[in-house]
Amino acid sequence: VFGSKMASSLYGVLFAVGLCAPIYCVSPVNAPSGYPHPSSTKGTPASLAYSLNTDFAFRLYRRLVLETPSQNVFFSPMSVSTSLAMLSLGAHSVTKTQILEGLGFNLTHTPESAIHWGFQHLVHSLTVPSKDLALKMGSALFVKKELQLQANFLGNVKRLYEAEVFSTDFSNPSIAQAKINCHVKKKTQGKVVDIIQGLDLLTAMVLVNHIFFKAKWDKPFYPAYTRKNFPFLVGKQVTVRVPMMHQKEQFAFGMDTELNCFVLQMDYKGDAVAFFVLPRKGKMRQLEQALSAGTLRKWSHSLQKRWIEVFIPKFSISASYKLETILPKMGIQNAFDENADFSGITKRDSLQLSKATHKAVLDVSEEGTEAAAATTTKFIVRSKDGPSYFTVSFNRTFLIMITNKATDSILFLGKVENPTKS
Repeated sequence: VFGSKMASSLYGVLFAVGLCAPIYCVSPVNAPSGYPHPSSTKGTPASLAYSLNTDFAFRLYRRLVLETPSQNVFFSPMSVSTSLAMLSLGAHSVTKTQILEGLGFNLTHTPESAIHWGFQHLVHSLTVPSKDLALKMGSALFVKKELQLQANFLGNVKRLYEAEVFSTDFSNPSIAQAKINCHVKKKTQGKVVDIIQGLDLLTAMVLVNHIFFKAKWDKPFYPAYTRKNFPFLVGKQVTVRVPMMHQKEQFAFGMDTELNCFVLQMDYKGDAVAFFVLPRKGKMRQLEQALSAGTLRKWSHSLQKRWIEVFIPKFSISASYKLETILPKMGIQNAFDENADFSGITKRDSLQLSKATHKAVLDVSEEGTEAAAATTTKFIVRSKDGPSYFTVSFNRTFLIMITNKATDSILFLGKVENPTKS
């Protein structure tokens, strides 16, 4: 949400909401000039955007861990980075540079047009329909009726990020709030309600970015095998009881001896994958510091199919973050203070970003990753006879990341410290 700087506190918001069954994210964003498609060879800007998105995801993850020690961490880096890239479209001078460099781009080597073309490809790739996987990302801009937007900004938001734009009367904040919340509720199939609260008369613009994800495991767990009260170690000494899903199957699996962790890849039906990463006791910090796009590539190429007996908790967790206190520590400062330059959005009014809120929810169950009610599914009891197998039990703190195979992009990333804390 943006507001004018003439009043002491404008209301700027980057909302992001998600449910990893449905996952939704809401965020503020902006946009400016006309970008032609760079005459690139096959997907170079796109692949660069994907790789830097992954590195940004892990940098933001490390910052969130510092801000919320010993707590569950869960967020959608895809929503945050896409929102920031859109925000950069409306920024000028140092404000723009800080946002793009904060995302990891080297502006000496990468033209801005290539950055937005990469994000355009990313946004478009996430809207391709699939019968097996519900994955949708979209943006909407709610603009104060009196705010005169720059034509380039409007055109780029629509063309590059496929955003919808709605003229909105913010003179009655409660009606405007209801309109925005209704849009988000509809786009997230009723899962996210009342995401925006406390709009005031200073509000000039709200940008909402949502991600919705719902998928079934390629090899679902059989509910009858779920153990009701399985011990899960929280910290060094506390044990909680969780329902623990269980199956013996062939999965891509491996041990990263360099980082002292086990890595399990579980495929969803469709074009998505979940990685469960279990460090050896006392090695979580070493793992967290080493995470990078290269780490993820290494795992993707080195894991091998083998028979595994796997134990994974059935759980729901959520997390919320005030990114206006976190992004400045990652170099994105001007956007949130009186030095903000968003003249690419509107020349007549001076805008500043005041709030950036992100919320995400993850629900993991036998059928797959979803927040909606379980559908009737026919499960096959698999034979227990077969080759020898390795046993891995996610019965202490582990990482989870959900990636899109087509783009190698991280849709969601988190750490499960305590699966009983929703």
